[in-house]
Amino acid sequence: MGKDTGFKEHRREGAPKRPVSERVGDFREFALPRSLPVIQAQGGRCMDCGVPFCHQGCPLGNPIPDFDDLVYRDRWHEAFLALDGTNNFPEFTGRLCPAPCEAACVLNINDDPVTIEQIELEIAERAFAEGWVTPRAPRARTGHSVAVVGSGPAGLAAAQQLVRAGHAVTVYERDDRLGGLLRYGIPDFKMEKHVIDRRLRQLEAEGVQFVTGADVGRAPRWDALRAEHDALLLAIGARRPRDLEVPGRVLEGVHLAMDYLEQQNRVVAGDTLDPAARVSAEGKHVIILGGGDTGSDCLGTALRQGARSVRQIELLPRPPESRDGGNPWPQWPNVFRVSSSQQEGGDRGFALMTTALEGDGRVQRLRARQVDLVDGRLVMLEAPEVVYDCDLLLLAMGFVGPETDALAEQLGVELDGRGNVKVDGDLATSAPGVYAAGDAARGASLIVWAISEGREAARAIDARLRAGPAALPTRGRDSAFGGR
Repeated sequence: MGKDTGFKEHRREGAPKRPVSERVGDFREFALPRSLPVIQAQGGRCMDCGVPFCHQGCPLGNPIPDFDDLVYRDRWHEAFLALDGTNNFPEFTGRLCPAPCEAACVLNINDDPVTIEQIELEIAERAFAEGWVTPRAPRARTGHSVAVVGSGPAGLAAAQQLVRAGHAVTVYERDDRLGGLLRYGIPDFKMEKHVIDRRLRQLEAEGVQFVTGADVGRAPRWDALRAEHDALLLAIGARRPRDLEVPGRVLEGVHLAMDYLEQQNRVVAGDTLDPAARVSAEGKHVIILGGGDTGSDCLGTALRQGARSVRQIELLPRPPESRDGGNPWPQWPNVFRVSSSQQEGGDRGFALMTTALEGDGRVQRLRARQVDLVDGRLVMLEAPEVVYDCDLLLLAMGFVGPETDALAEQLGVELDGRGNVKVDGDLATSAPGVYAAGDAARGASLIVWAISEGREAARAIDARLRAGPAALPTRGRDSAFGGR
């Protein structure tokens, strides 16, 4: 695969970025495309390693060595066909996926892995530029209808697979625009929203129907929606945030991360917001609780809004610089990372537990204590309390599961011990004809898992409606449509 000696001749070259001084002044994407010779050389770094562990790392089973080799050989259309066969939305994953495939790359044992994510993105963008991304009509209609609730990556992937199999598909979305957290949870500096819109045009041309402003559970009810369709897929995400339970939580100036990010995304989209309700970091001392992707997105947003200072605080200790003995390859490496937003500015704190918020009606200070991880448990240390100035506190501490009250009441679906929708191996729930995919069943997870489970749920639904073998492929290469 690639060039036999490519990994010896070329070093890893990641995606170039716009200068920090430039990109913090706007909300356009920070990443830049690679030149053709560089990206082909990067494809040539893929080794003929015998057992491609990148497949094990990728929930979609993308044929990574195949498209790396094809890019290296300048056979871009074939590379697109290989990637398109397993991943409905490589332009999303190429921008947003943390790339578990690269963590599992054999080169990553003692060298830098192949730039798989960047190659994937370049293939996707080349495909759109060349006009290769076109609607694919089904060979025949089945007469069955499926309702998909949620237009995030799981729902959209399932909808596309199902409509291509010949079913009538309607996607219901609670928000006013489609895309779920891709639309309102991901800042434009990571993915501009025209990227979603051009893919939605393809889905609409293929026959997917979209209904926005549909708060399923209220109007329409879950049971009514189930009665209207032959099958129902729950792709509602895991939107319930983990909250902070300390004295002072009720002070003004404390906001959930997703509320904050959604507001800014709406501003970028051209919406007019009530100035009294607008949350802005301009001129403020901002603290972000949470060190994950959402916290990093808040950091980049606050810097662009003109924050006076930004501090991101994590509860867990600072990760090691390299793998320790209990975290061997090809597991996901639990190591210290610096996101694109963290490269732009702000301070980071580790192993700090918030104990109280203080202020006169509005948050002014945050108090915290140092903690340590002992035998898997956080233990508060006998150390002086730290106090930080704070005018705006953003809670980015993760999510605890999907919103299920109306769902359980109206459909009777069972939940698992974590409060997620309980599913079997085919992603079927306890309610007949009702399936769940993505974060609704897994809990908050990765975009690549959402797409994978959306595809798997579509296959299971297709097999049930046909009462026999599915027309859709299993995980891995898609051979069901057009000779793929």
